[in-house]
Amino acid sequence: MRLSTKGRYAVTALIDLALHDKDGPVALTDIAQSQRISVSYLEQLFARLRKNELVEGMRGPGGGYRLAHPAENITIAQIIAAVDEQIDMTRCAGRENCQDGEKCLTHELWVDLSKQLYEFLEGINLAQIVEWPTVREVAERQETRRPRGLIRRRPSPEGSTSRQRRDNR
Repeated sequence: MRLSTKGRYAVTALIDLALHDKDGPVALTDIAQSQRISVSYLEQLFARLRKNELVEGMRGPGGGYRLAHPAENITIAQIIAAVDEQIDMTRCAGRENCQDGEKCLTHELWVDLSKQLYEFLEGINLAQIVEWPTVREVAERQETRRPRGLIRRRPSPEGSTSRQRRDNR
């Protein structure tokens, strides 16, 4: 199996959302800039992610996207499936016609590997990934790519959000 950019970018974008979940909605332009993914490609992915109820859009000033569920409830397998990626190691996409219209010698091997790979990805959620030390290190480095404009803070007890200008580093 070779995971296409569609699956890899969807996972990357949702990890970015999970990392910034406490800050409020995240604009696609922010994700695009820090992850070096085109905004138009992200728009296509987020349409599928929204349709599959993994993210929700927030309109208006300070809008963007946020996770539709807690990070611990979103698995990597769900993200990949939401953007129509297949976790399938067979050449025939499971149709058993891999060799001249018939099942090949190694078909069951690749089916079993596909199942194990799916179980592995189903066993990892976004909350786990954002706690990995290497992910934290990369996220800190990528923060330098985010716009130096407004940053979001947690809502105040009264329910309104306050903003502040980022300091010029």
